[in-house]
Amino acid sequence: MSEGFITDVEGIRVGHFTETRRPTGCTVILCDRAAVAGVDQRGSAPGTRETDLLKPTNLVDRVNAIVLSGGSAFGLDAATGVMRFLDEHGIGFQTGGGAVPIVPAAVLYDLEVGDGKIRPTADSGYRACQNAKAGPVEEGNVGAGAGATVGKLGDGKPMKSGIGTSSIKLPDGLIIAAIVVANGVGDVIDPKTGRIVAGALAPDGKRFLDIMQTFRSGRGVGQVGLGKPGENTTIGVVATNARFDKTEMTKIAQMAHDGLARAVNPTHTMYDGDTIFALSTGTSPVRANLTAIGALAAEAVSEAILRAVMKASSIPGFPSYRDLSGYR
Repeated sequence: MSEGFITDVEGIRVGHFTETRRPTGCTVILCDRAAVAGVDQRGSAPGTRETDLLKPTNLVDRVNAIVLSGGSAFGLDAATGVMRFLDEHGIGFQTGGGAVPIVPAAVLYDLEVGDGKIRPTADSGYRACQNAKAGPVEEGNVGAGAGATVGKLGDGKPMKSGIGTSSIKLPDGLIIAAIVVANGVGDVIDPKTGRIVAGALAPDGKRFLDIMQTFRSGRGVGQVGLGKPGENTTIGVVATNARFDKTEMTKIAQMAHDGLARAVNPTHTMYDGDTIFALSTGTSPVRANLTAIGALAAEAVSEAILRAVMKASSIPGFPSYRDLSGYR
């Protein structure tokens, strides 16, 4: 599994703000120079901002930052703080009235992990920008991953997850990377082995229920209320130094969802708001093959999801991958 970071793509910085009063927070992906962007949203319960702007038919094709946040729809406020930070530095889309920062965002639901009245705010987003840096990225129970959990479909016991990142470096200097917050209703699967590494635990906490096997047995298929709509969601960003236009980055975002589907099962459900953004810094002179970069973006997403659960630490009521070493 890759040990790289999304910051391996030159011009990308990452900053976290982690709320100390309860497990929640936000993460900002800052672009030193505006990056060409696309987005693909596939879950049926999204919480997003400025995704329509990224449609290939619309005017603006570059963004200054992407925000990933906990706090459900309340967490979208974090993007306001990111805009304030960028505005103070004169960064944004140039208009007759000055620079307007372009800051799309996506949120996940974590309001039932601790006091749900404590949510990321505009100040949280501003402070995440102040913390942004290149180089190694902290993973696990930080930023938007602080309150993330997985395995919430059916009667199982959910597990703690978090935020993870990965990168794939090619011999010609091309880099494809991802940062993902894993907060889905489904089990997290290692695509290389097919084994569940995190997900819904049996009541005794000593084995996985295996959500898909439960469905295949006929249990739960006809029941209502197996999950809670809008109370989950896996969100992330893929980035590359390859040069592509807005339409092509939209396709890469679409292909990156394949990595989500390989690593989380089930995914793209009625209960998730799964959203992947894609960024191109265009700093590499190498002419890249769109299909190859999209396929590698999917690989990076899968690896980032695995790191999100493997780097997480348990919190009261939510055991982590590290706690399962005795029987996984």
